[in-house]
Amino acid sequence: MRDVRSILSGLLETEIVALRPLSGGDVADAYQVALGNGDRVFAKTKRAAPPGFFITEAAGLAWLREAAAVPVPEVVAVSDDPAVLVLEWIEPGSRHGSTEADFGRSLAALHAAGGPNFGREDRRSTGSRGLPNEPADTWPEFYADNRLRPLARLAADANALPASAIRRLEDVADHITDLVGPSEPPARLHGDLWGGNRVIGSGGVSWLIDPAAFGGHREFDLSMMRLFGGFGEECYAAYADVAPLAADWESRIPLNQLAPLVVHSIKFGGSYVAATVRALDLVR
Repeated sequence: MRDVRSILSGLLETEIVALRPLSGGDVADAYQVALGNGDRVFAKTKRAAPPGFFITEAAGLAWLREAAAVPVPEVVAVSDDPAVLVLEWIEPGSRHGSTEADFGRSLAALHAAGGPNFGREDRRSTGSRGLPNEPADTWPEFYADNRLRPLARLAADANALPASAIRRLEDVADHITDLVGPSEPPARLHGDLWGGNRVIGSGGVSWLIDPAAFGGHREFDLSMMRLFGGFGEECYAAYADVAPLAADWESRIPLNQLAPLVVHSIKFGGSYVAATVRALDLVR
């Protein structure tokens, strides 16, 4: 704790009045930091972080914030060595009657802000498995080469999935063009949009944190939202009102959930392995 205080004081060039550890993260250590000028900020640190760990997250946050669609915390400071990210503090709040619908409309606006290609221009890898984000001209090419095939290799190396499931995952990648939905321009995706990465701030306003941002198909974000829940049906209805989806988009939820499910199978095993196999069974 004393080391973190010293690091933050030097990075922010101000007095650290108080440092309170926060729970909820499994990747980094998080803190609420009270500054000498009366402000508060949020800080994350990570020991033995790979190069560019928080630099990549900061770039993703800035890219999402640039769209001015969904509130995204401002990056106050970022450092690679030591690995530190400091963000503006989000004052916690609670949902109100229009929170879900408001978020659905805002997410549609974020996706519509688009990107120059599928993937990332800076080619930085994202997520706990360091998945590639090489630019691609089409969504099928990106999803197969930057998600499904790398994850099949990682799962095989870790013995995280049965050999039959890995072969099926590779087969999905080989036939991806026949499985994805209608062609769309790249959307500006959060990339890891589960309920824990949407924070309800004061006034019931939704904020986005912890992105694995890249240009992709908007069905990917929406399918991730369905994986663990945490978003009301009003959210999806409001999104569809603003930016209608293909009528059969829900039939591709298992396809789009394969990437996060395999990641969780590698990290945690257990029920995620069975969930991955079930998703493979549903991919048509």
